[in-house]
Formats: sequence, structure tokens, C-alpha cells
Amino acid sequence: MELTYRKLTEVEAAGALSEIPEWSLEHGMLTRLCEFPTYKDGLVFAMAVGYVADKLNHHPDLHVGYGKVRVATVTHDAGGLTAYDFELARRVDGLL
Repeated sequence: MELTYRKLTEVEAAGALSEIPEWSLEHGMLTRLCEFPTYKDGLVFAMAVGYVADKLNHHPDLHVGYGKVRVATVTHDAGGLTAYDFELARRVDGLL
């Protein structure tokens, strides 16, 4: 999939979602809940996500809790999901 900020159609998004089974759609955002044995492990992961996201110049919402990090992404300027959201999801998966 070419990296563009074009909003994906529902069919395109569904196809891309099928390639990242740990992710789901919640309120129009691509989301994943990652679990860790300790708060510190989750915090280190969240910092790594921040680094990867900054390199891609595509920044997700992160919620850090005890042993859990929720990652959520959508391209606000496009009004929905784009190839960048799915690329970020793949890079996040690569950290785990």
C-alpha cells in the first residue's frame, strides 16, 4: 500500500485490517491494547512507540496504564484512516 494521506475506503481499510489481526476499529480509530508485566515495561514501550511515530511523522494517541498501553491512530486531516495509520500499526507491532 502506497503511503499517502488519502482516506481509505471501507473496503481498503477492511483489507488492511485483516493483515494486522491484533488491531481493531473503535470509534473510527485503529486501536490495539498491549499488555506488559510491569508499568515500567509499558512505559518503555510507549516511549519506543513515540520514537517510531515521530520518525514516520504520524502520531498516535497513547494511554499508559498499569501493565497496559492502548495505541490509537487516525489521520485527523483526512477525516479517517489512511495508509499511514496502517504503516504505523505495523511498526508498532514490530516493537513487540
